[in-house]
Formats: sequence, C-alpha cells, structure tokens
Amino acid sequence: MIAEAYDVALSKSLSWRIAARGVLADYLSLTKPRILLLLLITEFGAMIAAARGWPGMSLTLAALAGGALSAGGAAAVNCWFDRDIDAVMARTCTRPVPSGRIAPANALFFGIGLGLAGFLLLAVATNLLAATLALMGGLFYVLIYTMWLKRSTSQNIVVGGAAGAFPPLVGWAVVTGSITLPALALFAVIFFWTPPHFWSLALLLRLQYREAGVPMLPVVASDAETRRSILVYLVVLLAVSLAPGIWLGPVYTAGAAALGGAFIWLALRGLSATGLRWASRLFHFSLAYLALLFGLAAVGGILSH
Repeated sequence: MIAEAYDVALSKSLSWRIAARGVLADYLSLTKPRILLLLLITEFGAMIAAARGWPGMSLTLAALAGGALSAGGAAAVNCWFDRDIDAVMARTCTRPVPSGRIAPANALFFGIGLGLAGFLLLAVATNLLAATLALMGGLFYVLIYTMWLKRSTSQNIVVGGAAGAFPPLVGWAVVTGSITLPALALFAVIFFWTPPHFWSLALLLRLQYREAGVPMLPVVASDAETRRSILVYLVVLLAVSLAPGIWLGPVYTAGAAALGGAFIWLALRGLSATGLRWASRLFHFSLAYLALLFGLAAVGGILSH
C-alpha cells in the first residue's frame, strides 16, 4: 500500500512538472526566441562597435536583458493581436494563443509586463535614452506594423520593418548615451534588409498569407515583380551597408561588400529560377547575413580603436 501510494504521488509530481514546463515553454514561445536572438545579436554588435571593445559585463548583461524583455514583450502582444491570422495559417496555427493553450488576455498582460520590465531595467541600469528607444521600437512594432500596416498595405514590411532596426540604436545609446551617424547607418542596414528577408519568406507562404488576408507583396504582385523588388532592395542594402565602414574600417567594409555581393548573387539567380527553392535559400542566407554583418561591425569597432 505504501509503495502504491508513493508511486501515485510520484506520478502526480512528474505530471505537474511536465505540465509546468509546457506552460513555461508556451510563454517563452510568445517572445519568438529565434527572432529575439537575432535582434540581440544586432544590439550586441552595435554595443561593441560603439565601445570600440568590450563594454563591460554588467552593462552588457543589463542591456541584453532589457532588450530581450522589451522585444519579447512586443512579440507577445503581436501574438495576442494576430491570433485570428495565426489560427488560419498552417505555419502559426499551433502557437499557444490560437491553439488555446494560453488565453488571449494572459498573452496581452504578459507582453505588456515584459515591455514595462524592459523599459525599467534599461532606464535604471543603463540610461533613459536607451530605454526610450527600446520602448519606441516595441510600440512601433505593435501599433504601426501589427495593428495598422500589416493588414492594410503590401508595403507593410517596408515601413513596419523599421521596428526591427531599433536594437542597434539601443545598443549604441547604452554605451554612448547618444545617437550618432554610425548608429543611424546600422539602423538603415536593418531597415533595407527587412523587405528582402520577409518577401523571400512570403513567397514560400504566399497561399497561407492570402488565405489569412494579409497583403504581403507576393500576395498582391506577381512572382517576377516580387523578385525584382527583392533585387532592388538588396542593391540599396549593399550601398547602405558600406556606409558604416567610414567609422568601422576596411575589415568591416570588405566583409560587408562580400556578404552583400553574395546576397545579390542569390537574388539574381532567383530572377530566372523555376520553383521556390532559391527563395528558401535566400531567406536562410538573410539570417546569416545579418548576424555576420553585425559581427563584422563588432570586429571593425575593435580594430579601429
């Protein structure tokens, strides 16, 4: 009897732990961790470039934690607002809110709480400018992109993508307490990187976006027009990505030119490619491109010290 009671108690304890881990994993997924990681890489790269070296452990941890809370909070609010769209798309229908694992109100309050915590942490541990920029980025993502542009225009990601360009500004402000031309140049890099990145994904998910009523460019324009638009933005991106080299030196400039050239080469192949395998390659390369470019920014900042 004692052994049976122990087994029952142990089974209940294990079940509770598994359920608790599942809930925690669901709330973590609201923050879109993979996107969040890329945003933090850009913030960290900008910090090192601004500091011309290591900014210090305490400042770095505070900046990255505050940035993660701010961006993660905005992502959670996005999941709350877009739950109707997510429920329609096969790619997103299993997310916690549309699948019913997390109540919409809980996702909303969770996101707001994270955003406020991020603002307070950055304001106290770094400076008010960095905190304000992080808050502005989150509000831009939620109010301008998610609630307005995403559902109303095919240029949604062109303007709304600016939200993802705030982390380098935050990182720069954390270190210097100001926003200067190099920081704005890094902002511009992400601004022009965003449309090719998302349009390549939207080409792969065009039918899902159409079913959900989201007017991404590939939904309202032809394949050929979308491919040409991607190429145009990548040419502009190459030029813009070279601008930080004025401050970050020849190593950064050479690396940015090589990465941009490879990006354009993939897009040129897409002009005549049949099928969408090239779009998948372009999308995945875009992720590596941004991470590597901000790694180069960090290296360039150190070498130009």
